[in-house]
Amino acid sequence: MNPYVLTALLSSLGLGTTLTFASSHWLLAWMGLEINTLAIIPLMAQHHHPRAVEATTKYFLTQAAAAAMILFASTTNAWLTGGWDMNDMSSPIASAMVIAALALKIGLAPMHFWMPEVLQGLDLLTGLILSTWQKLAPLALIVQTAQAIDPLLLTTLGLMSTLVGGWGGLNQTQLRKILAYSSIAHMGWMIIVLQYAPQLTLLALLMYIFMTSSAFLTLKASSSTKIGTLATIWSKSPILTTAAALVLLSLGGLPPLTGFMPKWLILQELAKQGLPLLATVMALAALLSLYFYLRLCYAMTLTISPHTNTFITPWRVQTTQFSFPLALSTVVALGLLPMAPAIVMLI
Repeated sequence: MNPYVLTALLSSLGLGTTLTFASSHWLLAWMGLEINTLAIIPLMAQHHHPRAVEATTKYFLTQAAAAAMILFASTTNAWLTGGWDMNDMSSPIASAMVIAALALKIGLAPMHFWMPEVLQGLDLLTGLILSTWQKLAPLALIVQTAQAIDPLLLTTLGLMSTLVGGWGGLNQTQLRKILAYSSIAHMGWMIIVLQYAPQLTLLALLMYIFMTSSAFLTLKASSSTKIGTLATIWSKSPILTTAAALVLLSLGGLPPLTGFMPKWLILQELAKQGLPLLATVMALAALLSLYFYLRLCYAMTLTISPHTNTFITPWRVQTTQFSFPLALSTVVALGLLPMAPAIVMLI
C-alpha cells in the first residue's frame, strides 16, 4: 500500500477513536465510530484476496448495522429527554439499544458471530488492529453509559461472552479464530466487572492489549496461522517459541504471569460484591480458555523431535518486522504481576 495512503488511514483511525473518547454528545461519538470503521476497511481489503474481501464485507455490514442502531437509540433518547448528552440516558429502551449496538461493535456474545469469521480473513497485523485498537472507542462509550444500563443485562453479556469465548475456541485449528474467541472471552471479563469497578475494566483492557499484541506479533514473526505450523517454529527460533508459549499462558491467566492480575482482581471484586457463584462460574469459564491455550503450547513446545510431524514444513523467509514492539509487549505480558500491589494502589 502507498505509504501516504497508509498514513492517512492510520491517522483517521486515531482521529476516530480520539473523537469518540473526547465527546459527550451522541452525534460526535457516532461520527468517531464511523470514521474508525471507514478507515480500517481499506486496510482489511488491501490484499484483494477473496477471503479478505468477504471479511471486509461482513465487517462493514455488522458495523453499519451497529452504527445505525446507535443513531436510532440516541435519536430516541434525544426525542424523550430533549438533549444529546451521553450522561442523560433516562430511557431504558434507548439504553438497551445502545448496549446491544456497542456489544455488536466489539463482538460480545450473543452478537459475536462475525468476529471469528472476519478475523480469519485478515492478515495478522490488520487482525491485531481489529482486536485491540478497534475495541477502544466502543468500550469507552460502554464505560460512559454503564450507569444507565440494566446491571442484569451487563452481567448476562459478560457471562455469555466468557463462556462462548471458552467453548468456541476449543475445536479450532486456525490461530486467528482462536485469538478471536480469546478476544470475546476477555471482553466478557471486562464487561462483567464494569458496573462494580470501572477501573478494573480499564486495567483488564490494558493488559489484554499488551498480551494480544505480543501474541499477534509473535505469529507474524514466525509466519504461523495454523496450529500445525506452530510445531515447526521451535527449530528456527527457540527463544521466540518459549516466549510465545509463556504469552499464551499469560492470556489464559496463569500465575506468575501478567494475565493472572486482572482475573484475580476481578474475581476478588465479584466476591466483595457478594457474588461468589458468579465468580465461581467465571473462574471455571477461564479454564475453558486455558485449555485451548495449553493446546497451542503443547503444539509449540512438546511436539518436537523425535516425534514425526505429519505435515510439510513451510518455507520461511527472513522477517522484516521491527522487533522492539514485540519485545516490549512480551515483557509487559509476562512480568507485570509483581507490580500488582502498586497498580492496585494507583487504581
